[in-house]
Amino acid sequence: MPLSLASFRHASAFAVLLASLAPWSPSAAATDRPVVIELFTSQGCSSCPPANAYLNEMVRQRRDVLPLAFHVTYWDRLGWKDPFSLPAATDRQARYGSRFGDGSYTPEIVVDGTTSHVGSNRAEVGPAIDRARGASATAARLKLARNGDKLTVEVGGGEGRGRLLLVGFDHRHETSIRRGENGGRTLEELNVVRSVRPLADWSCSALRLTEPMPEGEDAAVILEAADGRIVGAARL
Repeated sequence: MPLSLASFRHASAFAVLLASLAPWSPSAAATDRPVVIELFTSQGCSSCPPANAYLNEMVRQRRDVLPLAFHVTYWDRLGWKDPFSLPAATDRQARYGSRFGDGSYTPEIVVDGTTSHVGSNRAEVGPAIDRARGASATAARLKLARNGDKLTVEVGGGEGRGRLLLVGFDHRHETSIRRGENGGRTLEELNVVRSVRPLADWSCSALRLTEPMPEGEDAAVILEAADGRIVGAARL
């Protein structure tokens, strides 16, 4: 017998209620979090502007990724000191280089802590992002909120272990480069990382933290597994 309109509405409302009560699972949440894109770059590197432009496009056009520009320090002695270079960025890239066996170079893009690519190679990076979106592991939901100069970080219950990192970044900088390989150019750079620090270790249980805002205009949190894979992320 066909359903009446009233019965159909009642059934639909009941289905929505059931869906809202359904338990959350990591696989269901995998598509909810952004894929983390880390660009290791430097204002002193003439090969970096195309990769910077690619990251800028992702910042402006995509909400399914969290693009972050990590400025390394090892170019600073070669004619131009990058004002945004961070020892923490250099150290983070060195850990990836040791893991992937490809050392440290610029521009490098690491997708979700899982694969490494030449940062300007769109034909390689784009499919890597698509693969990460389809297969990204999510150990637990992350939520980040701001109240004045304080942040509230919430990590849900889940499976596995991880380390929670707080990243502070600026939205946009435009810099006139006076020396070095990019001397005479003006570079626009988005989502420039200004600080990175560990917050806590996470192990299955829900966690709630209150933290001061990091250096930078904006903030994100990343949950990474012991092997460096990113298994959770959130931004303001």
